[in-house]
Amino acid sequence: MRGSYEPRWLRRALLAGLCALPLLSGCASYQSQPLPDRAGGLSRAQLAHIRVDRREMPLPELAAHRFDPSNGLDIEEVAMLAVVGNPALRLARDDLKVARAQSFAAGLLPDPQLGFSNDFPGAASATSSAFSAGLSMDLMALLRRGTTKSAANAETAKIDLGLLWQEWQTIAQARQLFIKTRFQTDTLPLLERQSDLAEARYAHMAKALRQGNLTGDALTAALLAQTDARKQYTDAQRAALQTRHALNALLGLQPDVALHLTGDGGQVPLDDKTVEHSLAGLPARRPDLLALRAGYVAQDQKYRAAILDQFPSLSVGFVRARDTSSVYTSGFQISLNLPIFNRNRGNIAIEKASRRRLRDEYQNRLDQAYAEVAQLREDSALLERQLTEVEAALPGMAAQATAAARAYASHDLGMNAYVDAQSGEIAKRIEAASLRESIAEQRVGMQALLGGAIPDAFSSDVELIRAHEH
Repeated sequence: MRGSYEPRWLRRALLAGLCALPLLSGCASYQSQPLPDRAGGLSRAQLAHIRVDRREMPLPELAAHRFDPSNGLDIEEVAMLAVVGNPALRLARDDLKVARAQSFAAGLLPDPQLGFSNDFPGAASATSSAFSAGLSMDLMALLRRGTTKSAANAETAKIDLGLLWQEWQTIAQARQLFIKTRFQTDTLPLLERQSDLAEARYAHMAKALRQGNLTGDALTAALLAQTDARKQYTDAQRAALQTRHALNALLGLQPDVALHLTGDGGQVPLDDKTVEHSLAGLPARRPDLLALRAGYVAQDQKYRAAILDQFPSLSVGFVRARDTSSVYTSGFQISLNLPIFNRNRGNIAIEKASRRRLRDEYQNRLDQAYAEVAQLREDSALLERQLTEVEAALPGMAAQATAAARAYASHDLGMNAYVDAQSGEIAKRIEAASLRESIAEQRVGMQALLGGAIPDAFSSDVELIRAHEH
């Protein structure tokens, strides 16, 4: 009797396997990706041939700027290179790819469940083997699909806008490091000149001491001045080296690449009217605030999904069966959990509290943004007043230094007075340069805090936020 039905089940199993082959043909396959075994970063030769697509720049002024490293890099070209090569931005773009994959996964329909069992009788009275086959689907998964997809889309928008904000901050860092590098390049010769003057004075006074024309106390003071001047120069050299390495790391360059920077990096100041206008539209323009709003939308959708999950989970299916006496039956099955004890109250409370936290985080970030702008405006005004005073005193210091140089050359002025006059002018020039650097860096910081125009590529993210906020 068995021989009459076992081949049929074998044929059915083979037929089912053949039917499954088209489904398996669309499956993903594994591909290995070994880890790198050497340091990354662009070399000097690679930098000379790098190409930057201006259409991918996140700010309009960069998109309108021509990138040509053959004649040196100006401040905008350094910013463009930072957008392309910054290692942290590469990781952020990888996070965005993960978020988009998660959004894609959230939009997929749930797979139905297929169940099959086969029983072989042990009694001779049985006329056939028994089987049961059923096909079912979780209906609640279909009902949750909309909110789950909306939450995933909002989360993707959050990461996308967060990446844009990170790009803007990287651009600001690149510009500030450019300004600092140019300042250090200009002031290092002044500090070296100051150190040489202090050393020459010490040598002159040491000779006078050997001749008995000077006391030891005066020589000690000259030695301290020479030591301080030398330390200032060596500290400035170390600071310049650190700035160069920091800029290379930010741009994704190898440490030994020496950049040829051109231009002074001067930034146009923002007038009060422009600042006030930018502050008025800050929540609708700054990517970090928009990213927090997108995160709030995502959390709101998760809260809605948690509320839906308090209702019974319903799974419906159809069943086809045969017993050992060759009687066929058809029917349906329903699987329903009973929301008596849990009712998903814990997850609802968690998602609601998380939404409240995100709301408070957005308020804190908004308050912080306005406070940072106010502080920067006051600090910039103070620095500009100081620079005005220093620049007003600089011509007089320069005139004194020139007169001292002529008097010293004609042996009408002593070495000590000559060095004091020259060092005074040098110190005033360094002070002016330091104030200009601080003002330029703060202008860059102000532009970063106020934000620029949101690129058109992010309009869908903004529309998604507005659609779910109302």
